[in-house]
Amino acid sequence: MGRFNYENTVKTEFNDRLLAHLQRVVSAKLRRGEPFLLSWREDPSTGMGRTSVWINPHSALSFTYFGSRQPSINPRWLEALAYAANQQTGLYAVPEPPADENGHVERELVEAGRG
Repeated sequence: MGRFNYENTVKTEFNDRLLAHLQRVVSAKLRRGEPFLLSWREDPSTGMGRTSVWINPHSALSFTYFGSRQPSINPRWLEALAYAANQQTGLYAVPEPPADENGHVERELVEAGRG
């Protein structure tokens, strides 16, 4: 499990594969100067439901991975996450679509990831 840290106050864990995809989408948005909302569900054991943070180019972020190997990247998942990040609800973990050899995302797979 990797860790996402926001402003040295909010910390949460994601599996390394999801975290690697989130990092790429977050980095792309910030390179373009696009602020956005990032949300996730908390583990029920914490007694909390969901957390959202507003990310902008001045946010202090860090991504820490448990594993030493870079996870493989699914271009379809990147596109589905980027689509979510550009909606009013902001970026959240959508299910990983099956990889295809061309890296295309079918619209219905992205739409199914909304939630």
